[in-house]
Formats: sequence, C-alpha cells, structure tokens
Amino acid sequence: MEEWSKEQWDTAVQSGEKAAFYLYTPMCGTCAVASKMMTIVEQLLPQLQVGKANINFIEHIAFDNKIESVPCLLVCDGGKVTEKVYAFQSVPFLYELLKKSID
Repeated sequence: MEEWSKEQWDTAVQSGEKAAFYLYTPMCGTCAVASKMMTIVEQLLPQLQVGKANINFIEHIAFDNKIESVPCLLVCDGGKVTEKVYAFQSVPFLYELLKKSID
C-alpha cells in the first residue's frame, strides 16, 4: 500500500471512483495486524485504489470524518465516504466489503 497525503486522498474522493483509505498509528498492535490484512486484500483487488496514512500526520482527515479510533478504513464512492470500518474482522470480510464497492 502506498502512503497517501491528504491531497492524494482528496483527489481519490473527487475522482468519483471507488477508493479505500487505511488509517493507522505506528505503535498500535491492532493496526499492524490490520495492515497485513489490507496488504493481502489490496493484492486481491488490484483495480481498487488503496492508500494508507499515519493518522498523526493527517489530523484534518480524522477531524473531517469524525474518526473515533484506529485502525480505520474509509471507503469512498461517488465523491463521498460511504463506509467507515473499525473492526477488521478477517481478510474475507474486508475482501467482500471492498469487492461489493467495486462491482
């Protein structure tokens, strides 16, 4: 997954295409597990734009989207955030969630 800046996320949202933005903190153990799951899902869905960012450096996105905790996955479609996921249950769960957003 590529590290995205606020501008890259804004571009993905404004494009109207489906995209996912994974937010984490480096010292979070749950985030480390979620990162591994997201890496697998990204490889299974190469047509989906997926980025990640350390939430400590993009506080505007956290504030604008009312992020409550990390890890967090923002899914956008049609120029707006349509899903906000905090429970990264499993790779199949994430795969199905993101696959339905690109079908």
